[in-house]
Amino acid sequence: MKHLVNKELLVEESLYATANGYIGVRGTFEEGYPSGYETYRGTYLNGFFDTHDIRYSENAYGFPSIGETIVNVMDGQSIFIEVEDEVFSFENGQVLNMTRQLDLDLGINVRNVHWRSTKGHEFNFTFKRMASHITEELFLILIEIESLNYDGEIRIRSLIKSADKVASDADDPRVATEHILPMSVVDLSNENGIMSIRSKTRHSGQSVQVACRHNLEGSIEIKDEKLVYETSLKVTQKEKSVFAKYMIYTDSHKHSDPVRKGFELLGDVYKKGLPVLFNEQADFMRKFWDRCLIEIEGQEDLTYAIKYHQYQLLTAAGKDGVSQVAAKGLTGAGYEGHYFWDTEIYVIPFFTLTQPEIAKNILKYRHNILTKAKERSLELGHKRGAKMPWRTISGRECSSYFPAGTAQYHINADVAYGLIQYYLITKDDHMMREFGYETLVETAKLWLEVGHFKEGVFCIDDVTGPDEYTAIVNNNYYTNAMAKYHLEWTAKLYDKFNKDYMDKSDRDEMKKASESMKLPFDQDRGIHKQDDTFLDKAVWDFENTPKDKYPLLLNFHPLTIYRHQVLKQADTVLAHFLLDDTSDDIIKNSYEYYENITTHDSSLSPCVYGMMASRINQPERAYDFFMKTVYLDLKNLHGNTKDGLHIANAGGTFMAIAYGFGGLRIKPEGVSLRPTKPHDWTSYAFRFMVEDTLVKVKVSDRLCIQTTGPVTLTIDGQTYEIEGLLEVDYHGKH
Repeated sequence: MKHLVNKELLVEESLYATANGYIGVRGTFEEGYPSGYETYRGTYLNGFFDTHDIRYSENAYGFPSIGETIVNVMDGQSIFIEVEDEVFSFENGQVLNMTRQLDLDLGINVRNVHWRSTKGHEFNFTFKRMASHITEELFLILIEIESLNYDGEIRIRSLIKSADKVASDADDPRVATEHILPMSVVDLSNENGIMSIRSKTRHSGQSVQVACRHNLEGSIEIKDEKLVYETSLKVTQKEKSVFAKYMIYTDSHKHSDPVRKGFELLGDVYKKGLPVLFNEQADFMRKFWDRCLIEIEGQEDLTYAIKYHQYQLLTAAGKDGVSQVAAKGLTGAGYEGHYFWDTEIYVIPFFTLTQPEIAKNILKYRHNILTKAKERSLELGHKRGAKMPWRTISGRECSSYFPAGTAQYHINADVAYGLIQYYLITKDDHMMREFGYETLVETAKLWLEVGHFKEGVFCIDDVTGPDEYTAIVNNNYYTNAMAKYHLEWTAKLYDKFNKDYMDKSDRDEMKKASESMKLPFDQDRGIHKQDDTFLDKAVWDFENTPKDKYPLLLNFHPLTIYRHQVLKQADTVLAHFLLDDTSDDIIKNSYEYYENITTHDSSLSPCVYGMMASRINQPERAYDFFMKTVYLDLKNLHGNTKDGLHIANAGGTFMAIAYGFGGLRIKPEGVSLRPTKPHDWTSYAFRFMVEDTLVKVKVSDRLCIQTTGPVTLTIDGQTYEIEGLLEVDYHGKH
């Protein structure tokens, strides 16, 4: 086994996290690390947080006063195995070999350790972790113990204990910056072999319980703020013994009576037994992959890498309508567990195309926070509409830096875009009537408040676009173009879905604003200007900026950055990707100009530029960006994977295949494809749903499409009615 390195362990804690969209446990070792090794040990529940005061030395009206941070809940990972008074660990005896695997087909984490004690007793330990996709409250640890040369008794000690603080870094805005105190323990109990701890957050008033049971009888003792279970087990050579630890986490955010529900669910899963629980998980994963599997011939390692990211999307997504997708999922406390626009633009497309039932529940979250978004709109001085929070958990705005937070009004249009794209491909009228159209209307009304007509043109002033290296500008192209789309569709769907959400005068005003929207354009360069004055600024001195000065946000004052033409990530180019409503020449010109001044300091950037490289038929350039996207976390390219995985980037890996190389777009007239293929690949294949029809696309020397039912697709501008199999040539072939 390679030598343990502290930095690698922290990264692997994120890479090998076990999660299911509700519960997430970082990939630390059950037996712990050697002394002196740092850990970001954490167990998180989606939507479960504590609050803290946001302190400003210079406050102003409307600044958020309360922040929210995901908290560590009770820790149930610790299990210690003792052989003749020697505890298995990396400090005792000798670890002869260790391997780790995330089994994507079974939905479990597996760690194999070959260990020899100081007395020469050898064992193989296989640790299996599962966060159930059937019973989301269940986190299960199973240990298979195989003695290679020892007959005798071993002892096992298992702990449930109160949680530690989340990892934080006051100097890095990408990490939690507040030192949230651990939760207070309300109750510890041991009854009939079931041990439980109930805790409460110190400020938000949320409560959580973990109820735990083991498959072997043992003694239980309460010590301080932890419960300690002990048992003994006789082992013989070459035979495997099994030890299992069932843990049910229930919280007051998700359950009205978390205590009762926790014990009830623990009884249910224990009664099912281990074989049933693991078979259920495998069956769930089989159905999941049937809808979304991506395969690459010619570079097979990429198949697994992409599959890894798709699995991370599944494990990050809240599926209950009251939680969403945190920027780091449930793999770490980076960005304090907040939800951003990342979800609607980078994550929702995967679910919309492959798991629409999950997409619908994620989208529903925005409707559930609509009341708070309306309150925020009033606080910002608007008379109507809803302002979606830039970063939040409960729906409250938690961004304390308004130039790159509250000023990003485009989040309203991002939410609308996710809803509209979902509706166009699913034709889900029920979703629109239940919550979708009301969300569209209330978020669209805000554009009529923020914008104004000037000489017959609708302008939107003092906002920030996706490029956070440019702030508080007039007529950001991305914001205006997305607002135009938002207003257009809200007006278009009025007759079908309006239920007193707005009157016809609102509809007419939206239609007029959309048709009159200012979209800044530079005739000399043949590109849309990022905003009214962006092209008037000096270009950043890239040549004389050392590599160790990136990312710029950690090394230069914001005003220095704001005064230059320099992008953190795609902005105008992102609008061209999402809307695909301008000429090929403008798209190409914009790509060439803006990519040349983009640092890609944001993890959201490579996938967009890669997809647009495909759009302008430069597959090798697209391939380079694709590789940066795929390996951003797997190779820790940004140096901060230790804080949690970049879930939007995981979404970008799927998008890079389907929307990038596949050229997929969802428009009112239907779904279209414009395939290209990198030279090194023999073929690639991906899948997506159109209403109830599964479509399988394979791109090799020719384009092959298989469907489970009738579907209409436009390929390179030509429309086909397909049912069964279609094989055609494509224009992007090289």
